[in-house]
Amino acid sequence: MDQTQELLKALTEAHGLPGYETEARELVRGYLEPLGVLEKDRIGSLICRQGDDGPRVLLAGHMDEIGFMIHHVSKEGFLRFQPLGGWWDQVLLGQQVIVKTHKGDLPGVIGAKPPHMLTQEERKQVVEKKDMYIDIGATSKEEVAEAGVRLGDPVVPAMTFQVMANGKSYMSKAFDDRVGVALTIDALQHFREAAHPNVLYGVATVMEEVGTRGAKTSAEAVDPDVGIILEVDICGDVPGIKPEQSDVKLGGGPSLLLLDAHMIPNLRLRDLVIETAEELDISLQFSTMMGGATDGARVHLNRIGVPTVVLGVPARHIHSHASIIHRDDYDRALKLLIAVVEKLDEETVAGLAP
Repeated sequence: MDQTQELLKALTEAHGLPGYETEARELVRGYLEPLGVLEKDRIGSLICRQGDDGPRVLLAGHMDEIGFMIHHVSKEGFLRFQPLGGWWDQVLLGQQVIVKTHKGDLPGVIGAKPPHMLTQEERKQVVEKKDMYIDIGATSKEEVAEAGVRLGDPVVPAMTFQVMANGKSYMSKAFDDRVGVALTIDALQHFREAAHPNVLYGVATVMEEVGTRGAKTSAEAVDPDVGIILEVDICGDVPGIKPEQSDVKLGGGPSLLLLDAHMIPNLRLRDLVIETAEELDISLQFSTMMGGATDGARVHLNRIGVPTVVLGVPARHIHSHASIIHRDDYDRALKLLIAVVEKLDEETVAGLAP
């Protein structure tokens, strides 16, 4: 594996649910500490500062991933759970998970009433999360307690990083949004040696998946003049999606979000990204996402407002146990990000406000 693969593997295999980011945060801390002055907000986001003069430029990727929290144990030893982040019921049944307890990690599987015991009408219906459970192989509530499970314990998807057949596609959990964290780290590594006309803040935020909470607190800590949110984007190249819904393709280049449910990007900053991609001959894809939002929702409304854009790496199957990205998209997103940051001097940033 090369350095980028190793970084993505380490980040995606780390565990870190909203509010339970400790393991992921300590890993990210190790990457950020050599790259600048490390600070943090009071709910767990990490903030790495490079430079002392110029406009404050915020690069943000969220370190939390979607998962579950145990909220009930039945007398037979089955665990009921609440989702942490958005889960689609259809992707859950039969998936392996890891229950993280004070005594260590426990393997489990998500189950429900067997299809053999369902009526024909019941088989046509979607099984909802409320009717599912996690089975850790226990036979009683007492056995569960002895294994170390407590109410409030987090549960993460069981999945490892894998390089796929073409050598350029990668599959793992948590690309949403360890990809953004990786881009932040790689950009800071570049600018540790290269000059930049600004004060650069690389931020790994917490609790994005439950309401972009870390973005609010870290933006207040940084008080940025510009925000660049680094995210995954939703691929539209899978069966069932029409081109007018999304024509973002795996391997087609990084993407720029034109609109989501809670943010319209700053138009001058958007155009700067587009022009820079054209100068670099980077194919830039465009998307809209009215069914969700990013950390940009909070950052762009910090204090009197922050010119903000969202730069994405296309991914298939996000918000499931396994998503897929393409290495070329990642590399081009990093190249574009570096070039945009290099342009954000005092005069350019001053001209971004409407």
